[in-house]
Amino acid sequence: MRGFLYVFAALAVMGLAFWAYQENYKTQQSIKDMRILHARIGAAHERLGMLRAEWAYLNRPDRLADLAELNFDRLGLLPLMPDAFGAVDQIIYPIPPISPIINPIELSADAFADIENPL
Repeated sequence: MRGFLYVFAALAVMGLAFWAYQENYKTQQSIKDMRILHARIGAAHERLGMLRAEWAYLNRPDRLADLAELNFDRLGLLPLMPDAFGAVDQIIYPIPPISPIINPIELSADAFADIENPL
């Protein structure tokens, strides 16, 4: 019986060693994948910063004013002035249309009497 326990313990140790070996390689692969993902995220942040800088460069007020003057004949754009802006309370929002009632439900006072006095 003691021999069986020694063999079983040795097999259990070998099985656990094999499992730990596999988990070690899975962990190392996950760490490599995480590093690649972090590198991609960093590159995306750099691209996003570059795009924001280009957007800010292209939207300079003096450049937009020059473009508005050059294309006034085709587009009819006027230069931005401080008095061209309004307040939010000056906006007129359209009133949503009210849809007609298609299937009306008729109620009677008896239905409410049962709810108020259940006894």
